[in-house]
Amino acid sequence: MRAVLQRVRNAQVSVDGVVSGSIEKGLLIYLGVQDSDNEDIAGRLADKIRKLRIFADENHKMNLSVEDVGGQILVVSQFTLYANLCKGNRPSWDQAGKPDHAEKLYEYFIKYMENSGLTVGHGVFGADMVVKYENMGPVTIIADSDVILK
Repeated sequence: MRAVLQRVRNAQVSVDGVVSGSIEKGLLIYLGVQDSDNEDIAGRLADKIRKLRIFADENHKMNLSVEDVGGQILVVSQFTLYANLCKGNRPSWDQAGKPDHAEKLYEYFIKYMENSGLTVGHGVFGADMVVKYENMGPVTIIADSDVILK
């Protein structure tokens, strides 16, 4: 799995002008899935993300997690995180998970985060979405399960 995390003041995702998910202070997570991913990987990545110390403490040092600050999570499916740019000028999506598998793990990831006690909003899998947010910092972090969960 691959995730792009953005520390946000607020964020919302909408489909056809209807808001499907919104949060206040927390993390906007763009989540991509490969066919080799499974529920164990999804859970371990979710645990890593919710414990990441990327929010400022009283000394303005990134020392607090989204849980520590009472933050929220907004998860948006993003198969384009697995774009392959090696050949030509048109990305290949061969590394992205098949839609049925990816949707199952996307939903699992959301439920896992909710079961950890966090408030979680989300987009609509496979939909054409509009995402609006205010990035705090800015702070943007790439989390790839192939690298961080070894």
